[in-house]
Amino acid sequence: MSEKVSKTKYNKFYYKPLPSFLTIKPSAIEGLGLYATDTIKENTDLGMSHIKVPLVFGYIRTPLGGFFNHDDDANCYIQEDLDWDDYRVFHVYTLRDIDIGEELTLNYYIDQE
Repeated sequence: MSEKVSKTKYNKFYYKPLPSFLTIKPSAIEGLGLYATDTIKENTDLGMSHIKVPLVFGYIRTPLGGFFNHDDDANCYIQEDLDWDDYRVFHVYTLRDIDIGEELTLNYYIDQE
């Protein structure tokens, strides 16, 4: 008895936890961190890091938002990109060009709400 299994086709609009030019690996700062696998230009939108929805207490952190380590001289920042009826979405942007192999960081104190 054999059944044919259909495979889901790739759709570029499906959610991806990390952009293709980032990877997670051990960090000299703390635990694991995000690293560039390709050169990333200044002001690049790396994607959604945190979401607040009315039915959830607090914020939901995405995989992208979970691996930034703190640095006083950070190379990225968080910006609120959507605020609609208590639904809020935050994205992370690069402050400058990022080199291959460089860890991406946030300044937690400046980026606090």
